[in-house]
Amino acid sequence: MKAMIFAAGLGTRLRPLTNNKPKALVEVNGLTLLEINIRRLIKYGFNEIIVNVHYFAEQIEDFLQKKDNFGIRIEISDERELLLETGGGLQHAAWFFDDGKPFLVYNVDILSNIDLHQLYQAQLANPDALATLAVRNRETSRYLAFSDDNYLCAWINKKTNTTRWGRLHDGIVHPYAFSGIHVIDPKIFPYMEKHERKAVYSITFCYLEAAKHYQICCYKDNDSIWLDVGKPEQLAKAKDIITQIDF
Repeated sequence: MKAMIFAAGLGTRLRPLTNNKPKALVEVNGLTLLEINIRRLIKYGFNEIIVNVHYFAEQIEDFLQKKDNFGIRIEISDERELLLETGGGLQHAAWFFDDGKPFLVYNVDILSNIDLHQLYQAQLANPDALATLAVRNRETSRYLAFSDDNYLCAWINKKTNTTRWGRLHDGIVHPYAFSGIHVIDPKIFPYMEKHERKAVYSITFCYLEAAKHYQICCYKDNDSIWLDVGKPEQLAKAKDIITQIDF
């Protein structure tokens, strides 16, 4: 099975820790975030992984080389010239997903013990869906809103009090926070090429556009451990929970 790790970000929220290294190489109990999540993916059967790089890209390349790619196939999606965000970054790596099978995408700064097998199976169980997004009930400033039948309808920004609609829905919608973990069908790539004309864009807004015509589903995950290690103060929490994460 194939997966992509988003590791190209600037890590601005983690400064000064990221003044001289990428956030993917920030350590928790002596292990980098990148290694923790690669090990988790391997545990769940993902044996072909592509990692996008931009900020201190050579450090990530050197790290993977020293680890002998953890004994699996690991490729680099090079964004050194231009940071493409999540949508553009995924589209740039589309060549890697050439087997026609769904693949998993994981943000490198997320620590979780979510059952990746169950998430992947949720996508397989609905072949009409372009993607299945792990979501949970937690406070955030931005939410994805889903219908009663778990289809993506809208994006809500609480700070600006704005809502951007995808699928029109007359009934009640249910807001959930996106967990930064999703399974995507490669059928999304022709759609991305057709509808996204710029190189740099967020996959969230691609999902909203796709939701007008296709199923973008949610996988509700409220029982697992989940932590966004995006700020220095979160690292202390990460050290407390890392022993509860399987990898």
